[in-house]
Amino acid sequence: MNPLSDVSRRHLLKLLSSAPMLPLTASLAGTSALLAGCGGGDDAAAAIGAPAPTLSGVSFSATPAPTLADAAAMATTTTSSVMTATFSDASKVDFKLAYQPFFVTGDRVSDGKGGTILAGGYFDIYNQPIIDNTVPAKARQYFSDSPDGTSLLKVEGARVAGVKGNTVFAVVQFEYATWAQDGVSDMYGRLPSPIAVLTLDQDPATGKLSLVKYHNVDTSGVHGLWITCGASLSPWGTHLSSEEYEPNAFAAAGDSQFKAFSKNLYGSETAANPYHYGHLPEVTVNADGTGSVTKHYCLGRISHELVQVMPDNRTVLMGDDATNSGYFVFVADREKDLSSGTLYVAKVGAGFSLDPAGAAAPLSWIRLGAASSADVHRLANTLKPTDIMDVRATDPSDTSFTKVNANGRTEWIKLMPGMEKAAAFLETHRYASLVGASMGFSKMEGTTVNARDKIAYSALQNCQASMVAGNSLNTAGNGVSIPAQLKAGAVMALNLKGGLKDDKGAAIASDWMPADVKALIVGEDTAADALGNTANPNKMANPDNLKFSEKMRTLFIGEDSSQHVNNFLWAYNVDTKVLTRILSIPAGGESTGLHAVDELNGWTYIMSNFQHAGDWGSIHNNVKTTLDPLIKANYRDKFGAAVGYLTGSVAQVRLSKA
Repeated sequence: MNPLSDVSRRHLLKLLSSAPMLPLTASLAGTSALLAGCGGGDDAAAAIGAPAPTLSGVSFSATPAPTLADAAAMATTTTSSVMTATFSDASKVDFKLAYQPFFVTGDRVSDGKGGTILAGGYFDIYNQPIIDNTVPAKARQYFSDSPDGTSLLKVEGARVAGVKGNTVFAVVQFEYATWAQDGVSDMYGRLPSPIAVLTLDQDPATGKLSLVKYHNVDTSGVHGLWITCGASLSPWGTHLSSEEYEPNAFAAAGDSQFKAFSKNLYGSETAANPYHYGHLPEVTVNADGTGSVTKHYCLGRISHELVQVMPDNRTVLMGDDATNSGYFVFVADREKDLSSGTLYVAKVGAGFSLDPAGAAAPLSWIRLGAASSADVHRLANTLKPTDIMDVRATDPSDTSFTKVNANGRTEWIKLMPGMEKAAAFLETHRYASLVGASMGFSKMEGTTVNARDKIAYSALQNCQASMVAGNSLNTAGNGVSIPAQLKAGAVMALNLKGGLKDDKGAAIASDWMPADVKALIVGEDTAADALGNTANPNKMANPDNLKFSEKMRTLFIGEDSSQHVNNFLWAYNVDTKVLTRILSIPAGGESTGLHAVDELNGWTYIMSNFQHAGDWGSIHNNVKTTLDPLIKANYRDKFGAAVGYLTGSVAQVRLSKA
């Protein structure tokens, strides 16, 4: 079924995402479903003298992987899963899941000022629309087909015209546009990433979310944004964005992609400074539904993916989506303030493997440096790459140079005198390799935390190239070495502890530092099946987005898979160890925008987007002829993608009341 046209399916999705995912504290036999809809569980329990039952567990039934027998399901978001909440009195309540979009990019939506704005539309540094003229007779504003990181939140005292119930907000960022309108011009990384605040009307009785206003955030004060990917909600209620695949400062002047980015942003191919990108933007939502952005330059200039702030409000574990990536942690000087602190990178000890039954490999921490965002920004504004280090692509036969593997390249580098701080924060990948960090991971994506158990989770989208012993990009002896590649990737678990010391013997001021790492869930490469899958479709493959729900005790995993014909969203219960497929993304698309919201005004939500539906690869050869026209019909000739959420059918989901 197509959620964009099936009214009952849309209603189901709205109900599921905006209603408390089942009151986890009260469910009475025979009345629980009604109570979930009306929010009267506690009162009803009290009326008959019974204590309110508490939530004891959540499970999901599986959505089958769609096949060509139901091509329509392969061409849209599809779920048939049922979420079951079990309570301490042994009662159960089922919620049938569905997917509800707020919009498809390219829609005209309300700007809250009596006009409309293009959802996912691109703007330059002067906040003027960037126009796609590749088809002169149909010139139009560029808009993204790749919505990504999303945060759902509320702001105290919020008041926005048009909201009838509770005022809540979602921050949504748009990673890139795949193609220009001509279908030929590659636009990846050539446009400044937009980021928007959505004002949502939350029905207090049902939890349903309705879009009221779309606000494009002005990014001119932070030099625009570069390839915003995964995101997370900080413990203090701000949206922590990302800038992945930091531009190579040594090659930017001749890089057609970066020059096009600069041209589209500033109107000049030379105006943009590569050192302004590859950092951590933070968006603060205002009570009127607008937003402002600050860019933190002191968390290392790496391929920032989804970051996770720990419950201490200071420790930040970062995804690093690159070949030759590493585990980076930033410890802020002050709580709820990422403007200064100390940056660390991990060294992996003996025993690293992808065997979930194996022992964990220990992690030790190298201190890269301490800085403020203002300090690093000043360095970015004044230094040229060659002021910081000398980088050679071939062996200079000079012992003052060190051979390193960084950013998927083998290089020989020499640090300039006195440039340790600049190198640590502006040439972080190269410097981390130079000082002996374990820069051997490949495409380290999302991170999240299970606070109760003090375990962090980290996604390796694939395990190949720099991770494989004998590969030219694998650094022998750096602790990251597997005997053969696993293209399907893995989710890793990291135990978090206090009392750790850095490589100089100094105490690290955090009780939430990763102390070891081991495999939790691994994918399975296979020979191509009849549909085209090259990884087992009944197992996770190529994990990307990760989010953990404390109340549901569930790790949600979104795929960015070139091995599954349809990418999936999975739910993994960390207590029962059961992995369940709960959503299928349109074929050729990627599952993005994941955010598990345990409670927002009493309601529970699973935010979920997708991007670039119908982006065909070789695995789609058996399906693309059938699916391409269906996806074009659903999603604006494949230029559009949905921003939305999983929700419940008939009864809203609530974890605190049933």
